[in-house]
Amino acid sequence: MTTVSCPGVSCPVLLEVASPSLRKRYRTAAREKEEVVSSERGNSSVRGSEGSCSRDRMHLRLSLSLGAVTRRSFKAFHPPALKLEYVPIHLAVGTQRVLQSKSSTTSSEARILACLGKVSGSTEKMNSENPPLPSKLETQKKLREIVAGGPSGWDECWKEGVTPWDMGSVTPIIQHIVEQGQVPEGRILVPGCGSGYDVLAMASETRFVVGMDISETAIARAKKLASEEPRGKWVQFLLQDFFSYKAEAAFGFIFDYTFFCALDPSLRPLWAAKMAELLSPDGELLTLMFPIDEYEGGPPFAVSVQAYEAVLNPLGLVIVSCENSELSFPVRKSREKVARWRRTSSKI
Repeated sequence: MTTVSCPGVSCPVLLEVASPSLRKRYRTAAREKEEVVSSERGNSSVRGSEGSCSRDRMHLRLSLSLGAVTRRSFKAFHPPALKLEYVPIHLAVGTQRVLQSKSSTTSSEARILACLGKVSGSTEKMNSENPPLPSKLETQKKLREIVAGGPSGWDECWKEGVTPWDMGSVTPIIQHIVEQGQVPEGRILVPGCGSGYDVLAMASETRFVVGMDISETAIARAKKLASEEPRGKWVQFLLQDFFSYKAEAAFGFIFDYTFFCALDPSLRPLWAAKMAELLSPDGELLTLMFPIDEYEGGPPFAVSVQAYEAVLNPLGLVIVSCENSELSFPVRKSREKVARWRRTSSKI
């Protein structure tokens, strides 16, 4: 793909996304520029980049105000370069150039033209107004530092926005089983519910869903979301420690996602015991196992199917089905498995 290095703007532009007229204008300019460069190379009086030029050089550029290619004379210029490279499609957004073309210009062309024009100070402005997002490792490091202070650290994470587990929408597998009518009626529990997207997604006239979290900030967000949704009347959000929770009645369906992996591995037997306590005799536990990985430390702590089986099987909970999740969020593809668990007649 052909990209244009844009003076004053940090992002290259894919020439292929421009309109035919814009491509023709730029290629004409590029061709004439090459002729000038060729003639300069044949001129023996031309010196290096640090020397002086024997004559004025022609500087070609797109005139954004007139919408045409113009020639202007400058001394010792470095012409804009055309190069072949693969780059993601990023257009200059937030530049300060005002486009006043006489002909009609589409919004996509406007962004391309903004890249082609040299905008003084635009790069610095973009960098200051849109600082780079923290990397995954930086976020994970900060998360671990915060929660190392104890249970209150989880609420601090919500306050500071360090919530990599919150994807901002309903978990795809939950959306799917709701649409397919595969969520059982009755009482449902979602421990570590966060913002409550999955809780509200499963709620209905025939399903009462309880979401709990140890973070006051998370529960406040969930309650606000519920107040804005018609399904909010069929949910309950509790600021509650999962391990000390005493339920009014057992649950026929429990969903665990990014809760098991948030717990120190030493707490997994207690997690399993509580799940067995809260699940009705004929109930089902749905675990979306994440992250299926091998590394030290956490949270999130790496998990495996065997890690779940090691604590659930002794309590009589066994896998009914287990498969790779085909409905994961894109950033979690190939790192999740979805498993359904039910009780056997006796403990293993």
